[in-house]
Amino acid sequence: MIVSHEYRFIFIKTVKTAGTSIEAWLSGRCAAGDVFTPIHPPLEMHQPRNHEGFYNHMPAFEIRERLPAQVWNGYYKFCVERNPWDKVLSLFHMLNYRSGFELSLNEFVSADNEALMQVFNYPRYVIDGHCAVDRVIRYEHLDQELGEVFSELGIPYGGSLDVHAKTEMRADGRLPWQEVYSERQRQLIATLFRPEIEMHGYGCAPADDGAGSG
Repeated sequence: MIVSHEYRFIFIKTVKTAGTSIEAWLSGRCAAGDVFTPIHPPLEMHQPRNHEGFYNHMPAFEIRERLPAQVWNGYYKFCVERNPWDKVLSLFHMLNYRSGFELSLNEFVSADNEALMQVFNYPRYVIDGHCAVDRVIRYEHLDQELGEVFSELGIPYGGSLDVHAKTEMRADGRLPWQEVYSERQRQLIATLFRPEIEMHGYGCAPADDGAGSG
């Protein structure tokens, strides 16, 4: 997560949404006195600093408690969200790669697998049922919407992060998520991630591009 006093913004870092790439890109563009929490594994271009009392993926309600009221209320707050069916598949490939491809998707997408909820980002940017940020950027339109946010904040941006902090190894040859899930898997994810789906209008139809209209 980031608190930039120079540009007066708070970046709330969600999971599987290019958050590390955003942090790395901003690290060299923000001031020495800004807050950048450590990441793992560390990146040379990302310089953690001034992070006592803060941590990676810290939820909004904890950040609010930690910051002075004038900072929380006065700074622009944003985060990134991603279609739940897409980010669950991304998490599966990451964990499966780390485990030596020992998991099947059917085993992973099950009601008793708590690992799925690692990518349930809703509690990270919602407080008491209300969205706590000024902008939820769509991962599906990341470069465009980051450009809009950075323009508002006065941060020069060339239209692309040009940083890929983490990569995925996909045993399925990177098939789109629309072609991977069974109906049971689709419905389970729809149930588990209902708050995000309802807030952002995401869909799971085979032809869905991953971003709703809401």
